[in-house]
Amino acid sequence: MSPLLLSVLLSLVSAVAYAAAAIVQERVAASVDGRTYAPVRNPVWWGAVLLNGLGAALHVAALAYGPLSLVQPLGALTIVFALPMAALFVGRRAGRTAWRGAIMATVGLAGLLSLTGGAEAQSLGGTERWLLCAGTFAVVGTLFVGAHVVGRSVLRSVILAAAAGVSFGLASVFTKTVAVEWTPRAPLAQWTSLLVLSALAVTGLLLSQASYRGAGLAAPLATVTVVNPVVAAAVGLTLFGETFRYGAAGTVAALICGAVAAGGLIQLTTDRLTSSEDSLAVSDRDASRPQIGEGIDVGAVPGTRPHLEVEVRPRAVAGRS
Repeated sequence: MSPLLLSVLLSLVSAVAYAAAAIVQERVAASVDGRTYAPVRNPVWWGAVLLNGLGAALHVAALAYGPLSLVQPLGALTIVFALPMAALFVGRRAGRTAWRGAIMATVGLAGLLSLTGGAEAQSLGGTERWLLCAGTFAVVGTLFVGAHVVGRSVLRSVILAAAAGVSFGLASVFTKTVAVEWTPRAPLAQWTSLLVLSALAVTGLLLSQASYRGAGLAAPLATVTVVNPVVAAAVGLTLFGETFRYGAAGTVAALICGAVAAGGLIQLTTDRLTSSEDSLAVSDRDASRPQIGEGIDVGAVPGTRPHLEVEVRPRAVAGRS
């Protein structure tokens, strides 16, 4: 098997692992207390953690055999795999709007990443590293607070998913920095970057788990899938010297792809908001109807006679005791 084909295969299996982890996380979020961010007592949740770890390991392995311009767009297939897998294994089917939004987000992201050119391996300086770390946690903290200010549960979930995507994206940046500077002679020389990387990865995992509460699967997963590489690409363009291919034309094409991906996220969020409003309307309508076995006060209805209770006693039958 050629290295390029092996890279494609590893990327596809990684996307499937990430999709399975998202489905498990969404199911766990629907079954635990709404205030729980880390359901550590739920063994199913640890299965999702293992699946996420497997997806990350396969993604790194794919990068070892294939170029970044190929592996990163294939990672965007996570949302496309997740929808049919959820319908097959969980019985949760996505509507046309959700599918359209998922495909738009995936195509836009794949196009954006394919237009990002490479550069020589670089690392962040000490000052840049700490400024980026402080800025990242500030952005994630602001999104976290904003998510709890928003009243709509779906919007709250999307904002939390965006915060998770920022955390994962910057974790990828620090991963690249560690990979560039790591040497066998000093394996722990980058311990501070490893600590920041671990903190960002755990933060992203907990925020993504919280994002699935009350928002279903498609909208939070698509948000994380898009925000993560976009943030990493933005840092690569500004700090690592990476550029878009094909000059000005490539830059315009990248902007169009970004708009398509953003439109897909809006479609997914709108679809979930509409579904939530329809469910609420149905529940309100059902609550206004009398349930089976529920009494009705006839005397309170205009134009009707009050209900009279009639006591029926059995008649004595002659010749029987």
